[in-house]
Amino acid sequence: MSTETPVLHKDGIANPAPLGLCAFGMTTILLNLHNAGIFELNSMILAMGLFYGGLAQVIAGIIEAKKNNTFGLTAFTSYGFFWLSLVGIFALAKFGWAAAPSEGAMTAYLSIWGIFTLFLFFGTLKLSKALQLVFGTLVILFFLLAAEHATGNKGIGTFAGYEGIVCGALALYAGMGNVLNEVYGKTVLPL
Repeated sequence: MSTETPVLHKDGIANPAPLGLCAFGMTTILLNLHNAGIFELNSMILAMGLFYGGLAQVIAGIIEAKKNNTFGLTAFTSYGFFWLSLVGIFALAKFGWAAAPSEGAMTAYLSIWGIFTLFLFFGTLKLSKALQLVFGTLVILFFLLAAEHATGNKGIGTFAGYEGIVCGALALYAGMGNVLNEVYGKTVLPL
């Protein structure tokens, strides 16, 4: 009878998912507070898009690559660059470096991100329920925003803002659930 105790080997790299999820969640909440009509698009939202939603998610994605997690690499780096590109769309037009996109162009931009997110949603079916909810609500958000630009119906945009707040809150919950569950060594927030 063996009395050996199995030793868990850690790769020495912290889990980057909470950083990516919190960066995505908090930035998404703030932008969608604007979309819901609660306050104007301002430097706070753009700075969050650049540095937390953008840069922090790209860093999380690169760390996911080191952990050999293709899903995490693809999701976090892609959405990090989504935030950077979105801020770029606003900034390039604001500074007169390029024309502002037409409603049709924004419909295409948001639709292609919706399609991309739908494919990632199918990947979450092998992952946690929390991620299924994050990606499911994100698919809906992209298509609602695309519909707003396609139709010019501001009511759809306002509704999308509230739906986006839910999406961001779910991502923040998933990120903090990962942190607290790891710190406490047990399920504090079910994922």
